[in-house]
Amino acid sequence: MPPDLATLAALGGLVLGYALGSIPFGLIFTRLAGLGDVRAIGSGNIGATNVLRTGRKGLAAATLLGDALKGTAAVLIARHLGAGPALAAGLGAFLGHLFPVWLGFKGGKGVATFIGVLLAFSPPALGIFALIWLGLAFALKYSSLAALVASAATPLALWALGAPAQAVLFLLMGALLWWKHAPNIRRLASGTEGRIGQKG
Repeated sequence: MPPDLATLAALGGLVLGYALGSIPFGLIFTRLAGLGDVRAIGSGNIGATNVLRTGRKGLAAATLLGDALKGTAAVLIARHLGAGPALAAGLGAFLGHLFPVWLGFKGGKGVATFIGVLLAFSPPALGIFALIWLGLAFALKYSSLAALVASAATPLALWALGAPAQAVLFLLMGALLWWKHAPNIRRLASGTEGRIGQKG
């Protein structure tokens, strides 16, 4: 593909990814269920964890699935244009979830979309992510800490699996994920972060 066309294709992948990634499934599902604006409760986040605070586990599961699959879909569609557009679409989907234009650029924290993009690129790396998350979540009961460590390990896993370009992408996405989790990191440091299954 000529350089100009390659650049246009990558830009197209980025725009496609952003458009899909910015769909606020948590907000849409809770409103359709008659629960109002999910941003008005709990952490004010649009992700599955905050949707769960409505007491509707089905809605939270649907939000998790939607937020993940929009990342998967973006990559799989853009892959028809080439490897570069696929990488751009993955980044776009992640950025769209974190900074959706429709919500004043105030979106979710990105874990589900991170997972969805990873599924499209490397199921083996996703398996490593899942093993780390499950192991830490079971042992320490901190969902946020498990996600942070698993996301940090993902670029290393991709590099070891022979996917350096994807490793760089997930290094960038992981840095953004950690930045969005700054409040959780502060609570972990102070010992005030909520544990899995903790009431109140």
